[in-house]
Amino acid sequence: MKKNWLAIGVSALAIAGLAWAQQRATVVIPTGSTGGVFFFYGTSLADMLSKNNVANANAQQTGGSYDNILLMRDRTDPSSNTYYCGLTTTDAAFVTYTGQEPRFTQKKADQMRLMWYMYPSFIHVVTTSATGIKIMQDLKGKRVSTGQPGSSTENLALLVLQGAGVKVDTFSKREKLPAAESAKALSEGSIDAYFWVGGTPTGSIVELGQTLSRTGKQLVMVPIDPQSTTALQALKKFPGILDTTVIPKKVYNTTGDVRGLQTGNIMFCPASMPDDLAYNITKTVFTNINTLRTAVASAKDTSLETTAKMINNKFAVPVHPGAAKYMREAGALK
Repeated sequence: MKKNWLAIGVSALAIAGLAWAQQRATVVIPTGSTGGVFFFYGTSLADMLSKNNVANANAQQTGGSYDNILLMRDRTDPSSNTYYCGLTTTDAAFVTYTGQEPRFTQKKADQMRLMWYMYPSFIHVVTTSATGIKIMQDLKGKRVSTGQPGSSTENLALLVLQGAGVKVDTFSKREKLPAAESAKALSEGSIDAYFWVGGTPTGSIVELGQTLSRTGKQLVMVPIDPQSTTALQALKKFPGILDTTVIPKKVYNTTGDVRGLQTGNIMFCPASMPDDLAYNITKTVFTNINTLRTAVASAKDTSLETTAKMINNKFAVPVHPGAAKYMREAGALK
């Protein structure tokens, strides 16, 4: 009996392909709230990894940095080839890796590994011209959202408020809303101001400014003077992690440049992720970096050079060996 070698060959290829697909790792990328840069960055990243057959990647909406780190710590399962990578601010990475954050005292996130530096995040204090809020102390007696509970936004908001001598119990109302919901509430007049830690420009804030202008109001960013007690206390708590910065007025169409504070953001994966997978993830991102930058404006600051600078400056979270291998091949690390 004649064998149909073509059919056998096709069948063998199909079986091999199925086996390969079953072996391919699942990479879950926890991101952040809708309206924030984390959400768009992580979604774009997952799409890129899947389209380039690096992993079965999918993005997951979360409350932000601390949620993302908890998911990596508690949900990563090498036995099922499932790895939770994620996005976090550098201050959150530091306190969770070292166990200084209460939720990580008993079980540190010391399996976190740096993949690359993403971009800086500005500590936005957003209000409108109608509220009369011009300095941090003007928040007393106002309705203020300090960000989602347990998020980096909330933690940094409370730190900034402490430095400014403003207690949350002096607010007439305190909300704990994510980025898009905060912008909506401010637009509708149900709050007077809100905190948001995110890349610039943050889309929901840009849209808020456009909405306000149609009603005769002006978007206002409350400044934080680099020499103020507010800034000095925050800088002391996170030396080398927080920094002063100036946001040009054109970013959000404000009446002037805005002085304030910023933190960094990193992409991380667990130490248990195989080196070759971490290598392929890093290589895919940086060989397709223009695609990421087109999708997410803040990704203009995603670079191997900035990542190498963090590593050389002895950032607390060590680099993943797979990511380091690619950076050495690309000439960014020695």
